[in-house]
Amino acid sequence: MKLPRLIGHRGARSNAPENTLAGLRRAREEGASWVEFDVKLTKDNVPILIHDETLDRTSNGRGAVRDLPLESIKLVDAGCPAVFGDRFKGERIPTLAEALSLMLDLDMGFNLEVKPCQRRERETTIAALAVVRQHWPARAPTPIISSFKALSLEAARDAAPELPRGYLAERLDAGWLDAAKRLDCATIHPGYRSLTQPQVQLAKQHGYPVLVWTVNEASRAVELIGWGVDSLISDVPGAIAAAIA
Repeated sequence: MKLPRLIGHRGARSNAPENTLAGLRRAREEGASWVEFDVKLTKDNVPILIHDETLDRTSNGRGAVRDLPLESIKLVDAGCPAVFGDRFKGERIPTLAEALSLMLDLDMGFNLEVKPCQRRERETTIAALAVVRQHWPARAPTPIISSFKALSLEAARDAAPELPRGYLAERLDAGWLDAAKRLDCATIHPGYRSLTQPQVQLAKQHGYPVLVWTVNEASRAVELIGWGVDSLISDVPGAIAAAIA
């Protein structure tokens, strides 16, 4: 698996609306060759890019994602005027298929985080991977499928065993290595705050690349690269790219 040193978090979250096509473009402009994004299902079972259970924080819409069909979700503005003013006015919440098409045009790879609504762990994974298989060609960079949910990782293993899975955790608590092995994961994705150098070394000793999130401070980025971390996932990919150049 060929991994980049830098991955844009939800696109380039600090400089463009998260989980949008504009965010993917901005990440590419800032030098990220990969992006990480979140996927949920609409009421009518279409995989879309969104992090939260509801539309409220990242758009002018209201309501739970799981209760709304794609037709309704496509009407809301995800340009986040409270954060970015009118620069991204009219930006829509993209489907996974739309995001994959753009990333092919931009020559990008991706880490797809399955972010299921409650009790939709398996169906979200299966629907998302069906779209990946349909729209992502074998010639393109092999994506990583990650999730905090064991049920989603199990579903990914069963539905698309050829796609590598990432063990995603806020912190690497006792038993993380056994859990990653049990789920047949290929990579480890810890949060940066509590990560230690011995944990990175242990992961590497067992053959696991380490992808750390969400690294937005230059000094921390340099330190983590020095520890042997393979990839940094960042809201500000341009700044981090400059720091680790």
